[in-house]
Amino acid sequence: MFVVMSVLAGMLVAVAVTPAVAVAGESASGAAAFFEDLPSYLDVQTPQQVSTVYATKGGKQVKIASFYAENRTNVTSDQMAQSLKDAAIDTEDPRYYDEGGIDVLGTFRGVAATVVGGDVQGGSSITQQYVKNVLVQQCEELTGKDQAATAKKIEACYQDAAGVTPQRKLQEMRYAIAVNKKYSKDQILTGYLNIVGLGGRVYGAEAGAEYYFGVHAKDLSLVQSATLVAILNNPSNLRIDVPTDKDNGQANGYAQTKERRDYVLRRMQAHGSITKAQMTAAIATPVTPKITETANGCSTAATNYDAGYFCDYVRDQVLQDPAFGKTAAARIATLDTKGLQIHTSLDLDLQGQAQTALSTYVPSTMAGVDVGGSNVTVEPGTGRIMSMVQNTSYTQGDNATAGSTAVNYSADSAFGNSGGFQTGSTYKVFTLAEWLASGHTLSESVTTSEHQFQNSEFTNTCQNVSGGDWNVANAESVPSSMSVEAATVESINTAYAQMGKQLDLCKIAQLAQSMGIHRADGGDLTQTPSSILGVNELSPIDLAEAYAGFANGGVVCTPTAIDSVTESDGTKITPTPSSCTQGVSADVAGTVDYALQGVLSGSGTAASANPGDSVPKFAKTGTTDGDVQNWLVTSSTKYTNATWVGNVQGSVSLANWPFLQGTTGYSAKFGVGKSMMAYLDQTVGGGALPTPSQAMIGQASKSSSSSASTSGSSGSSAGSTPTSSPSSSPSASPSDDPTGQTQQDGH
Repeated sequence: MFVVMSVLAGMLVAVAVTPAVAVAGESASGAAAFFEDLPSYLDVQTPQQVSTVYATKGGKQVKIASFYAENRTNVTSDQMAQSLKDAAIDTEDPRYYDEGGIDVLGTFRGVAATVVGGDVQGGSSITQQYVKNVLVQQCEELTGKDQAATAKKIEACYQDAAGVTPQRKLQEMRYAIAVNKKYSKDQILTGYLNIVGLGGRVYGAEAGAEYYFGVHAKDLSLVQSATLVAILNNPSNLRIDVPTDKDNGQANGYAQTKERRDYVLRRMQAHGSITKAQMTAAIATPVTPKITETANGCSTAATNYDAGYFCDYVRDQVLQDPAFGKTAAARIATLDTKGLQIHTSLDLDLQGQAQTALSTYVPSTMAGVDVGGSNVTVEPGTGRIMSMVQNTSYTQGDNATAGSTAVNYSADSAFGNSGGFQTGSTYKVFTLAEWLASGHTLSESVTTSEHQFQNSEFTNTCQNVSGGDWNVANAESVPSSMSVEAATVESINTAYAQMGKQLDLCKIAQLAQSMGIHRADGGDLTQTPSSILGVNELSPIDLAEAYAGFANGGVVCTPTAIDSVTESDGTKITPTPSSCTQGVSADVAGTVDYALQGVLSGSGTAASANPGDSVPKFAKTGTTDGDVQNWLVTSSTKYTNATWVGNVQGSVSLANWPFLQGTTGYSAKFGVGKSMMAYLDQTVGGGALPTPSQAMIGQASKSSSSSASTSGSSGSSAGSTPTSSPSSSPSASPSDDPTGQTQQDGH
C-alpha cells in the first residue's frame, strides 16, 4: 500500500508541476508547449444558450418565443449573487483560489479511496468540473445521418469525457492546469456556473434561478443559492420541480435536497462565508420552489400573441437557410444552442388586429365542414411579413383537438405543411398582366356569351392542351360583350376565357412564376385553359407576394420573416435576404393596379369591403365553384393583405353557409378585409399607386367607367354577390369535364 501510494503521489506532484514529463514523457523543456496544447472548445466561452425570437409591439422589441436544446442564459460574474459563488466554492472546492487547476489534497483523498475501494474516485476541483462539463457538452453536439452510428459515437465520447478511468482523469487534470494558466479564477468560476446541469434541460445559474425560483441569478437569496449548489451535486435526484420524496411521508417532498442544501449551508458557515445565525435561520427554511418554465418552441408566441404560426414560419426559415449552417443538423444546432437574438418583421399590434378581424367573422370550428381561414399582410418592396393569423389555435403536438392544428394555412408545404387552396379569380391578374404585356389594352371589347370552349382552341407552347370541352359560367347575367376593364372589375369568367384564347397559356404561367407564384405543394403550375380561372392551389403568402409586386411597380420580393440575427457573443448572422426581381414592367404593373382599383368601387366585386377612406388601393376577389374557397387580396403601396376563407379539406359549398356576424362562407372575407384595410390605412397608409400606361388603357369606353378611383365613398355593392346560388349555375362539375378541370365561379 505504501509503495502504491508513493507512486501515485509522485505522479500527482509531477502532473501539478510538469505535466509533460509525467504524462507525455517529454523533456522538461516541452512542458510549456504541453500547457498551451488546449482545445479551443475548452476556452471559457459561451456554452449552449437559449435562442430568443422578438417582434415589435408599440415600437418596442418584445420576446415572443425561445428555442433551446439546453435551457441556459449566459451571464457575467457580476450578474450572479455572491452567495451562489460562495456556496459553490465552499462546498465543491474550498482551496479553489490557492490551487493550480487541480485540488492536490482532494485528489490524494480520491486516490486513497481508489486504492482501498478499487474504483477511481473524484477529488475534482471546480476547474476540473468545468473541463468535464465542456467535454460532455461537446458529446451532446455530435450529429450524423446514421442514427445508430451517431449513438455509438456519442457513447464513446461520453466515456472519454466522463468515464471512470485513470487515463481520463489524467487528461482532465492536464486540461484543468492549462485552463488555470490561461484564465483568471473569476472567469473559470463564472464559466463553471454557466455550464453546470441543474436537472432536466435546465443549465447554468441564470436559467436555474429563473426556473426554480422565478428570479435572476443576481437576486438569489442565501437559501436559494445553497439549493442550486445542492442540486448540481446530483441534478437527476435533487431537482426540485419533481418532489421525489412525497411518497415517503415527507411534508414537502424534498427531503434529500434539503439534506444536501443544509450540508452546503454548514460548509459556508465553516469557511466563514455566513454566520452561525444565518446558517441556523437558513436551515430552518423549507425548500420552496417557484417553478417558472421557459417554454421551448412556439407555444408562448401562440398563447400570448396569437403568433404561433408566424413563429413556426420563422423556425422553418432558419432551418432552411444555409446562412445558419451548411447542413440541416448544423442549422438545428445553431438555433438550439447558439443563443440567437432573432428580430423579426412581425408587428404585434397589427397581429392582434388581424386575429380579431378574422375571428370576428370566421369560427375555429363548424359542424359539417372543415372550415379554415387565414389572413396575412406583407410589405411591398421588402417582402417583410407584417402579420400572419388563422382561425385555429396553434399546436405543437401531434394530437390536435378541434379548432387547433400545426398546419399553417398561410404558408405552403415547405413552411407549414399546407398544400394550399384553389384561388379562383384572384389568379386572373396574371392573365390580365400577360394581356397587357402582349400588346392588348383594357379598353378592348371581348365577347362574354360563349360558355363552351374546346381546349384545342387555346395555345400553349409548353404543353399539349388539345382535346376536351371546357364549360364556363358566370356568377351573374352580363352583357354579350364588355371591355376588359369592366370584365376585370366584375370578374367575368367568359370574358377571361376569351382573353385566354388570344394568349399563350404557357406565357401566362411563366408570368405568374415571374411574380413569385408556385404551387403550394411544390409541383408544376397547371397550364390548362381552366387555370385562367384559378385551379392551382396556392398559399395566401404566395398570392400576397405577387400582388405586392404589382403594387411595387412590378418588382416582386420573396417573403421573409427575419430582420436581423445576432449570436450571444455579438456575432452577426446575415440571413439570406429577400430576393427582389422585376416580374413585369412598371407599365404593366401600373395598368394592372389601375384596373383593379375598380374592384373596390361601384359594381366591383369587393365594393362592400371598401372602408371609404382616401388611401389609394386595389383589390381582387376569388371564389371557386359553390364558394368552396373564397379569397380577397387588397393592396396599397405600403401593404398587401390576403384573406382566405374556405374548406381545409373537402368541398362543402359555403355559398349560403352561415358564418359569424350574419355573413356567409362567401361574404365573410369582405368583413375581414374591410376591417383590415381600415386599420392598415390608418396605421400604414399608402401613396400614389404606380402610374398606368395610357397606351395600355387604350381608348376609354362607356363599359369601363365602373373602374373609378377607390378614394372616398365605397359606393353601392350591387353586383358584388351572385344573383343565384353558384351551385345552381350551368357550370360543369368535375365529373362532367373530360379533362378533369374544375370550373371556377367569377366573383
